Order: sequence, then structure tokens, then C-alpha cells
Amino acid sequence: MSSEFDELQELVIADMRKVYSEISIDHAMNPRNVGSIPVADGFGSVMGPCGDTMEIWLKIKNGVIVEDTFWTDGCGTSIASGSMITELAKGKNVTEALKISADDVLNALEGLPDESIHCALLAANTLAEAVRDYLALKNEPWKKAYRKQ
Repeated sequence: MSSEFDELQELVIADMRKVYSEISIDHAMNPRNVGSIPVADGFGSVMGPCGDTMEIWLKIKNGVIVEDTFWTDGCGTSIASGSMITELAKGKNVTEALKISADDVLNALEGLPDESIHCALLAANTLAEAVRDYLALKNEPWKKAYRKQ
């Protein structure tokens, strides 16, 4: 039974390689930074046009993203995009993080099919929302006590 599963898995991965880059497949199958951060400094949640939702949590010290995590209920390309954007944002200051675009995610993933480009946009929009949330809470820190996450 196990060998049948292994054969099927290899066939699926071979089909994926016809459409997706190795880095996209790796991030979809082995996503980085999955989960949440309790008492995050910034949080964003966005629903994309396809109905997928992505959430990003940020831990920031001295204006630099030191930890970031994501969650999505979306497809493999949403997972890959969320994984990649958290990798791109880590270590950046908030101004640099706000500049990370869907094109940056697409380039880092070595492209996505046209019908999946919106997943990179969803990741970029969610990161931007999380950074804006951090900036808003920085100006009014008392709001953090009333946040629902």
C-alpha cells in the first residue's frame, strides 16, 4: 500500500513540475513560518477575490520584523505565497516590508501560472495590512488590549 501511495505522489509531483518551479513546490509542500504569534505586534487578515483567506502575525523589535507567521485556508499557491512573503519580510524594517509587492513574491517563487497570480497579491496585501496594524497600535498602544485575534 505504501509503495502505491509513493508512486501516486511521484506522479502528482511530476505533473506539478510541468507548471510550478521547484521553489514554489517546496514552499507549498514545506511551508515556512506557519502558525500564529500570541500577542502579536501586528496582525492582518485579508480575503482574496477567489475566497481564500490569509492571516499574518508580526513580532517587531526596534522597527524590524523579527518573527512573522501566516495561516491560509487556500490552495497550494496561497500556501507557497504566504510562506514566501514571511521569508521575504523577516529581518526587514516596517518601511521595507510595506514595499514588498506581489511581483516580489512571484519573482522569489520563480513565477506562478496566470490563474494563481492573485495568491501572490493576497500575500502582499495581507502583509501590508499587518504592518499597518502594527503602525496603528504603535500610535495607540491601548488598543492592543481590546484586539480580537
